[in-house]
Amino acid sequence: MKVKNTLAALAAALCLAIAPAQAQDSRLLAPGFSQLAKSAEVVVMPVDVELFSMSAGGVNEPRADWTASAHGHMKQALQDKARKLGIKFKQMDEQSADAFAEQVSLHAAVARSIALHHSVGGAWALPTKDGKLDWSFGDAMQALKQQSGSQYGLFVWVRDSYASAERKMAMVGMAILGIGLTGGSQVGYASLVDLGSGQVVWFNRLARASGDLRDAVSAAESIEALMTGFPKQQ
Repeated sequence: MKVKNTLAALAAALCLAIAPAQAQDSRLLAPGFSQLAKSAEVVVMPVDVELFSMSAGGVNEPRADWTASAHGHMKQALQDKARKLGIKFKQMDEQSADAFAEQVSLHAAVARSIALHHSVGGAWALPTKDGKLDWSFGDAMQALKQQSGSQYGLFVWVRDSYASAERKMAMVGMAILGIGLTGGSQVGYASLVDLGSGQVVWFNRLARASGDLRDAVSAAESIEALMTGFPKQQ
């Protein structure tokens, strides 16, 4: 009897541990969407990424060299992750993607709204959404669907900043006075979009004070974190 009670208790504890994770994963998916069809193809758009150096005064200054390195690292990391997930995908090259700059910019704007009103939620949640991932681009993605021949599009947007040597010195100096200054931060959004309907079927947000996209290994870790909960293809 004791053994049965122990097993029952362990099973109950396991269910309690899994339930929050499942609830969290469900918030990443649009209502009625759970997985990719085996035949579905995903076109991976070039990563929209930019890196900055934070000055002593807290001003973010663009670094083209860092951005170029990060772009290459993240492109490779996304390809590796797609293969790991077993996704049927195609990578859109930079030249072809130029024709869809408007869609990429639109994604950035919509992703910010989703992050604020859905991922963060709370006082920012929209009552009309009822806590559901219910966002759409309408017919704005139709041209991308026709050109790529893919049913879905994967969009990734990331901004990353790093404290300069001067900023770090300022942080130390102000800390002595009991005043805290922030260093760099990493913010990113990833969206899987049904190109036919325009519906965002999966979305994830990354917001933290760690990570380094200038390094291949660290960039791969950031992609791994950003792609958490990506729907399986079955």
